[in-house]
Amino acid sequence: MKVLVATEKPFAKVAVDGIREVVEKNGHTLALLEKYTDVNDLYAAVADADALIVRSDKVTKEVVEHAKNLKIVVRAGAGYDNLDLEACTAHKIVAMNTPGQNSNAVAELVMGMLVYAVRNFYNGKSGSELLGKKLGILAFGNVGRNVARIAKGFGMDVYAYDAFMTADQINASGIAKAVANQEALFETCDVVSLHIPATAETKGSINYALVNKMKKGGILVNTARKEVINEAELLKLMAERTDLRYIADVMPDADADFKAFEGRYFATPKKMGAQTEEANVNAGIAAANQIAAFFKDGCTKFQVNK
Repeated sequence: MKVLVATEKPFAKVAVDGIREVVEKNGHTLALLEKYTDVNDLYAAVADADALIVRSDKVTKEVVEHAKNLKIVVRAGAGYDNLDLEACTAHKIVAMNTPGQNSNAVAELVMGMLVYAVRNFYNGKSGSELLGKKLGILAFGNVGRNVARIAKGFGMDVYAYDAFMTADQINASGIAKAVANQEALFETCDVVSLHIPATAETKGSINYALVNKMKKGGILVNTARKEVINEAELLKLMAERTDLRYIADVMPDADADFKAFEGRYFATPKKMGAQTEEANVNAGIAAANQIAAFFKDGCTKFQVNK
């Protein structure tokens, strides 16, 4: 089988070497398309591929239609909104992600940005500490659990809500206390960290009414997806409440407008959550192993389409 790694922003060499080792050990052939700038190059490369590994590259309906032999595509990372799941399903292509492989990297970034925020972006003025502050985690999956683990080391009081978990499941982790709903999370906590996916239910759900429940000096941290924020409403709220801060690893569409709130807003120039050597390697090799297992045993454990 031909396994294509198509990455506009390439994996680190050590990750590619690891992917190659897994692919070739399982009797398949590896092909690389790196730093491409023309989607036609992707169309050509995928034409005879049996499997595809991507990072943030978009696997659109057009890509799928050019991939006549494609049986599986794996997004090396947790989020998979760059995959056209409907098109994959229509062409009987299994779509997967690699959950958990980038989790620690994202969690460390959350805490790094949070320290940066409470220390006033290192502008020389007196800031505050995280010790004793209440941190709320919205969605207690792989990333959320890692954030909780690290936050406990800072001496933070950690709370969590997840629509797909019971309070008992969250409390059993030993690192977070469950709250009844997301409204309670915002009401209770000094800081809320978002880890929800961008779905029909969550897009625009972080809005004026919800964020306005935060206590004075509240900080909203977003390393999830920009689409979950109702930007117009958050801008309105931040104009009214000069105590609120917004820290994001996903630059909002209205970045220029948010920049008007100097000292209360920060966004990374590009998404940095998974940008560590370790996460890069982990996600890439996980993708290769999942493809190998799919061809060997038909394993679809991490399938995200129907």
